[in-house]
Amino acid sequence: MNLVNDLIPDVEKFMKDYKLECPAAANRFKIGVPATIEHSINHDPSKSAKYVAETVSHFITLMDALKLNMKAVDEIHPMLSDLMQSLNKVNTLPAESEAKIRNWLITLNAMKASDEINEEQVRQLIFDLDNAHNAFYRSLSDKN
Repeated sequence: MNLVNDLIPDVEKFMKDYKLECPAAANRFKIGVPATIEHSINHDPSKSAKYVAETVSHFITLMDALKLNMKAVDEIHPMLSDLMQSLNKVNTLPAESEAKIRNWLITLNAMKASDEINEEQVRQLIFDLDNAHNAFYRSLSDKN
């Protein structure tokens, strides 16, 4: 989506102008993660420890980047997308936390690559990530 953002800044307006009725596709553009990744059912139990480690790494990397004042969409979007993909492989995050991360992806997808999130958004994103990280740990210990 970011590749054509200059040509089509508003996907919903484009769909309305061309009378396209495909709400699932519009939602997919908002989320910015392919459905095959978001709804992955390809869980390999032998790799679950690897997926947990990857997920923790993505949480920490993104939170550290934000704390180091990285605010540009093109800097933080790839890390947030990697986190979402990793969480989908583990599939233990409570729905509320997953929804918050997905909403941040939607927010970033609606922005240009050169845009930056403001200080209030940085603070909220760190807060949401920290809560999701804690919920992730709790969900892992609940499984044992």
